[in-house]
Amino acid sequence: MTTRGIEYLNKRGISYQVLSYQHETKGARYAAQALDLPQEIVIKSLVFRADDGSFLFALMSADGSVSEKKLARASHHKRVAPASPHDAERITAYQVGGISPLGAKRALPVFLDSAVAAHPEVVINAGARGTMLRLRTADLVFITGALIVDIRKAEHRDI
Repeated sequence: MTTRGIEYLNKRGISYQVLSYQHETKGARYAAQALDLPQEIVIKSLVFRADDGSFLFALMSADGSVSEKKLARASHHKRVAPASPHDAERITAYQVGGISPLGAKRALPVFLDSAVAAHPEVVINAGARGTMLRLRTADLVFITGALIVDIRKAEHRDI
């Protein structure tokens, strides 16, 4: 199966490995489990809308959540909020559950969480449900122009 994400990498000469799984449930956690991969390296590609009406990508590990405050600060906005599924699909031309910054209809600013960026390789959606790509983190940063920032929401644990 070829996707726009795979074509995007091929045109740029980036090496990758295609990983496929039976898509039954949306979500990077499910993908990590189905592919028997650590959640720390499986990326969920989230589209956010900023207070000025612009959109951006936040790339977070399957086991993390994005801090809207940290993302707003990193993107120089007062506020950001998750885009509606309709807007995310319209902006990227991908279905929810298959959204990727690779080959998205519109090139959006990309913010990669620093904890994810610490891994030498990551797995990200190829642009279709059930199809993921394993590639070098440095290649992902290079081709998306990702800014590496701490956008992870702090976990509050009861003692």
